[in-house]
Amino acid sequence: MALQEINFDGIVGPSHNYAGLSFGNLAAMRNAGATSQPRAAALQGLDKMRANLALGLAQGLFVPQPRPARSWLAQLGTAPEQAEAALLANGMSASAMWAANAATVSPAPDTADRRTHLTVANLKSMPHRSHEWPATLAQLKLAFADEQHFAVHGPVPPAFGDEGAANHMRLTNRHGEAGVEVFVYGLTGGAFPARQHVEACRAVARLHGLTPDRTLFVQQSEQAIAAGAFHNDVVAVANERVLFAHEQAFADKQRFLASLGSLFPALDYVEVPAAEVGLEDAIRSYLFNAQLVTPPDGRTTLIVPEEARETPAVWAWLQRHLAGNGAIRRVEVVDVRQSMANGGGPACLRLRVVADPATVDPRFLADEGKLDRLASIVAREWPEEIDPNDLRRNDLLEQVERARTALLDALGLSELT
Repeated sequence: MALQEINFDGIVGPSHNYAGLSFGNLAAMRNAGATSQPRAAALQGLDKMRANLALGLAQGLFVPQPRPARSWLAQLGTAPEQAEAALLANGMSASAMWAANAATVSPAPDTADRRTHLTVANLKSMPHRSHEWPATLAQLKLAFADEQHFAVHGPVPPAFGDEGAANHMRLTNRHGEAGVEVFVYGLTGGAFPARQHVEACRAVARLHGLTPDRTLFVQQSEQAIAAGAFHNDVVAVANERVLFAHEQAFADKQRFLASLGSLFPALDYVEVPAAEVGLEDAIRSYLFNAQLVTPPDGRTTLIVPEEARETPAVWAWLQRHLAGNGAIRRVEVVDVRQSMANGGGPACLRLRVVADPATVDPRFLADEGKLDRLASIVAREWPEEIDPNDLRRNDLLEQVERARTALLDALGLSELT
């Protein structure tokens, strides 16, 4: 079985809007009330997938969830046409596009039964995300239905917040080999909440059958959370032997690195000093919410948003690192401005799964032709603009539902209607 990294990107949904629902996410809070561009957002996401294909990477996709979330609103005793504005905004969120929060994934070489395990995230911290998991689970069960190779788990009980792969890292010599899994949790972030609970991390590790002596639980620094790093992937990212992190990412950095180094001596730790790039610049630019990948040519590549190039301290650090022959050998820049304005960079948009593509439902795998067809549907069906004040317009609600149906029909995924 040829195990390889597959990045599953969430297609930006037709209800993409800036309602400012995510407390602690500075970009989402800053742009609350702005007019969004769902069509441009989805096309930017598809172009990012094309860029990954051009690098020789395997690429997957997840589809937007039903919006408005009629069943969730019904549980609250209302409907889109009658719901108060704040409640309707929670039911129209397109945040499921950030597939890094879809689930936590442990590849087969790490698990007791040698299957790839996926646990859907409960996302209980924020109302607009707490109702995503049933639709996410439905996609995971379709995409990874081969029970010989995959085990898909329901969510951890909501007493313990779990936000998925955005708080999970893995170090290994190669993706298809056994590795060390790192779960990052928060305790407090001052004015902002810590979203990942340590008990959720431990539960996922048990469900996945991970070896305790190859699993670490690490606290995110309160300073990072307070600065706006609502998930660990805003200040740290790992790929194969490389851990790329801000100096202030972890509560007890020295202890963590010592433990990790003893379990994985091949570790290549790349740290960005706070004196060169402060947390504010790191978070604004989403330097670490980048995809760190290994294309077939073997050159470790960092896929960053345009905002990283536009932040002088960040871009200067990257150029120095490249010139110094560091672990990261190439930087690719992508335009995901619509996602960035709502607080999600390139890494937010994808869930990394190590698997044999032949074992995945092909409807969830992307190639150039499929992306072309999806781009045509987006250009024809997605709203061009959405003002948050217009979310209850009947014509908009109908357009959003019609657009998603057209996408599902094109992919042959009518069972997700």
